Parts: sequence; structure tokens; C-alpha cells
Amino acid sequence: MFNDIGPLELVTLIVLAVLVFGPDKLPKVIQDVTRTIRKIREFSESAKNDIREELGPEFKDFEFEDLNPKTFIRKQLDNEDLGLKEIRNGFDLKKEMAEVTDAIHSRDSDTSSSSSSSGSSGGRIDMTKKPEISGQDDRPPFDMDAT
Repeated sequence: MFNDIGPLELVTLIVLAVLVFGPDKLPKVIQDVTRTIRKIREFSESAKNDIREELGPEFKDFEFEDLNPKTFIRKQLDNEDLGLKEIRNGFDLKKEMAEVTDAIHSRDSDTSSSSSSSGSSGGRIDMTKKPEISGQDDRPPFDMDAT
């Protein structure tokens, strides 16, 4: 419950409790707090048991932690019935990406070798040059009503 409280925070809380409640009332306050926490835990456990009973026998192995999406997905990925491990292990993203990049590079090398004979710069496009327009008269017609 208090896993993330360090020793310095704990000492600070104790000193603060002594200052607020005083050394005379502090043991009574600690007993009241622990009793309240115990009652809250008992109430939550009884509520969980009631929910399990109402769900029926098919949800006997149901855990409330499974309602957390990360826990649910992790549990389902480890489930052997669905065969997801085989799918996950059969799909290697690095291998797939390497195949795609190899295919792209081989296509680029094919186009650059064919275009290098025509005088291109190694299959690369020079973005500083203006594009060559085959015909100046090939403009689309200007429609005054459309503007």
C-alpha cells in the first residue's frame, strides 16, 4: 500500500502527526486509522466475493485486476488456446522491414541504371530545378464561373 514512501517521507509524516495530534492522542488516532483501513479492506473483499457469486461459476477464475487493459492483454497474449504466440513469433518486424527496404533499393537501382543511360543523376530528383513542361499549351482551360 505504501510502497513508494521513502524513509524521509515517513519521518516527515510521523513528525507532522505528533505536531497535529500531540503525543497523548497519537496512539488512539493510529488505532482508529488502522481499524478504518481494516474495515474498508473487509468491505471491498466482501463486495468482490458478492460480484463473483453473482457472475456465476463460469467466471470463477475472474480477477478484478484483469479489468486493467494492460493486464488483460498480457494475459490473453500468454493464453495458449488462441495461438497468438505462434502468430507473434511468426511475424518478425525487422525481417519484414529489411525485405521492404531491399525491394525498394533494388527497384531504385533498376530505375537508376536504366535512367543513367539517359543522363539522369543516379535516380535522384533534383528539387532545385524547375520541372520541365512538355508543352506550354497543355494548360487546363480557365473557367471564370468556377472562381
